[in-house]
Amino acid sequence: MKQLLTLLALVIYLTSFAQSNTIKFDETISSPKANLSQVSWIQGHWKGEAFGGITEEIWSPPLGDSMMFSFKLVSNGKVVFYELGGIREVDNTLIFQLKHFGNDFKGWEEKDETVDAKLVKIEDNRVYFDQFTFEKISDSEINIYVVVEENGNTEEVKFNYKK
Repeated sequence: MKQLLTLLALVIYLTSFAQSNTIKFDETISSPKANLSQVSWIQGHWKGEAFGGITEEIWSPPLGDSMMFSFKLVSNGKVVFYELGGIREVDNTLIFQLKHFGNDFKGWEEKDETVDAKLVKIEDNRVYFDQFTFEKISDSEINIYVVVEENGNTEEVKFNYKK
């Protein structure tokens, strides 16, 4: 029994450590006040590697109360999937929204559904949305941390991008 409790404590510890770069939004509080100028450093054409392939994100500068982005994952010379979305300024705070598309541009989410991540907090070099974190390393490097759930398992995935 003692070994089981020790193993359970270790699993809980490692799970919390593994997801140390992202924060889950607390629904009992509101998002803090924020505007797009605080996250404008995300803009740019970013490239990296993840999921065994090449990743690319292109972020527009703030315009019209939003910053839009496109993402694609390419593996073995073929697009695996795309994402389209952005960060919108709504009610004096920010929300990160996206939609997934297969390599044939058929949507994964229903027509009127998006993946929405409310703003948790902003620090000097980090922006925390619900289970998504943007981290500025330098003017030419960022990390994006995402909690991914698959088959009942959750994992924090790090995307390292360079301009």
